[in-house]
Amino acid sequence: MAEWTADEMPRLDGKTVVVTGANSGLGFEGTREFAARGATVAMACRSVERAEAAAEEIRADAGGAVDGALDVRECDLASLDSVAAFAEGLEADYDAVDVLCNNAGVMAIPRSETEDGFETQFGVNHLGHFALTGRLFDLLDAAEGIGGDARVVTQSSGAHEQGEMDFADLNWERSYGKWKAYGRSKLANLLFAYELQRRLDATGGSKASDEDNGFGIRSVACHPGYTDTNLQLRTAEESGNPLMKVGMKAANAVLGQDPEIGVEPMLYAATADVDGGAYVEPGGLMNMRGHPTVGRSNDASYDREDARKLWEYSTEATGVEYPL
Repeated sequence: MAEWTADEMPRLDGKTVVVTGANSGLGFEGTREFAARGATVAMACRSVERAEAAAEEIRADAGGAVDGALDVRECDLASLDSVAAFAEGLEADYDAVDVLCNNAGVMAIPRSETEDGFETQFGVNHLGHFALTGRLFDLLDAAEGIGGDARVVTQSSGAHEQGEMDFADLNWERSYGKWKAYGRSKLANLLFAYELQRRLDATGGSKASDEDNGFGIRSVACHPGYTDTNLQLRTAEESGNPLMKVGMKAANAVLGQDPEIGVEPMLYAATADVDGGAYVEPGGLMNMRGHPTVGRSNDASYDREDARKLWEYSTEATGVEYPL
């Protein structure tokens, strides 16, 4: 495809977009772009204080006002109760959600557990978003969406290629490697995104298809390439190694692309004419840089048996059922 940039996004007046982790990095840039085109953006963030500061920055950069609205709401993906409360609040105030960007995440941190006892990277990056998507399913199905369907956009990473699913120890209780755990969580993101689309397809098509008897939802995966965000710096700080922090800063300066470019795969997946089940990634060097293109993730991410097992585990672990 020709180089696509955010300038090609359509107007989103009257649309509602939910972005997790909207206060920083790719979530912040995505929120800015969605709001600039008229969308109402529900900023789903663990820290309301930081999210309010981010919203004020977006408004200030836009000269005091943005075309759309910014709705700051608490949503801690490490707490299933918080996810449920966020979804209930959204259902009370909105009739539909046109785009859900499952963007927030943690990367390569020392082992810890979420409020519900899951290993944190797996719990936040995958299970929190699995629960959130399921709880917002009815609002997504009620939307006119973009191109006829609402979009669920799940942010993965090139690190999924180092991920392996071990269903005997998904929460790393026997042993733990922080980078291996991150890779598993990012592989889980893709297994979920593709399985969601397969289950949607099995209902008989989408509202945008010739068969008007399915759910009006399209699931798309993406990854940002190597992007200079504070995610890497938080990883270094969590390590307690000052040399790692210096190394991360240097790597970001030399290798990292600007967040304005890194967010483009997410924006493309959310608003462009892209099929459900697609994988949007940077089209440049080693798919780590450049403008978005539709590519292919690794073979493990398309493993249907692993996807089925993960879906069943996630349903039981979160208590969230999908009508699929």
